[in-house]
Amino acid sequence: TDHINQVDTTNHIKFTVELEKDNVLPVLDLKATRHPDGKITTSVYRKKTHTDQYLNFKSHQPLHHKLGVIRSLLDRKDSIITTKEDIAHEDSHITEALKKNNYPNWSIKLAKQQKEEHGKKKTDKKKKNEQDTNRKIMITIPYVQGTSERIAKVYKEHNIATAMKPINKIRNAVVHPKDKIPKEKQN
Repeated sequence: TDHINQVDTTNHIKFTVELEKDNVLPVLDLKATRHPDGKITTSVYRKKTHTDQYLNFKSHQPLHHKLGVIRSLLDRKDSIITTKEDIAHEDSHITEALKKNNYPNWSIKLAKQQKEEHGKKKTDKKKKNEQDTNRKIMITIPYVQGTSERIAKVYKEHNIATAMKPINKIRNAVVHPKDKIPKEKQN
């Protein structure tokens, strides 16, 4: 790492190395544990500074974004963890973290159900081929709580998929990196 860090003379890029401590090596969000018998198990790694703050359920965002937070946490659990004990521990950790972020129990159950259904669809090649041949039209609509969901339902009846995006962002109100060019000076 000393040699690599000398390549960038501006010191804007710094490489670090994480060493194994007590047979545990964290790599991104994965914790690899080496056991005396040579077996390696993996689980979810969180830094000490991790706060378990995720998109709050009461925030003005589409429901599918909120369910996506849950599914992402469940996907990480399912793809990283190798022992049943760690899976059970991570399940309870996810549930507690989501409750701190105001997620009701029904939303967690719904996301788990959706995840199971998605897994079943993935394994059924016939359904996948049907989906490929019947591609949907996709449109993006601004998210207005209550209204956008109804509009999306009508589009779905006509085989049109919708994506929703928030229209009011803090960034739009705060960040203005460039001065506006007067209309008469624009190309």
